Amino acid sequence: MDNDGQPFAQEDFERVKEELASRFEGVTAYLQAPADGLWRKGAESNADKIVIFEVMTEEIDLREWRDR
Repeated sequence: MDNDGQPFAQEDFERVKEELASRFEGVTAYLQAPADGLWRKGAESNADKIVIFEVMTEEIDLREWRDR
C-alpha cells in the first residue's frame, strides 16, 4: 500500500518485475507473503508490508538504485 493506505495495482509489481528481468537477465519476486517493515524517524514510526525483488549482478550502480 502507498502512504495513504491505497493498495498498489498488480500491474505495478509486474512492471517492476519485467524491468528487473530485462535489466539483470532474471529476477526473483517474493510477492505472496509480504514481510513486516517498521520505519522510524525520531519519535514517529510507520509500519509497512513489503515485498522483495532479488537480482544478481557483478556490479552495483548505486545511483540507479537510489533513483528507484
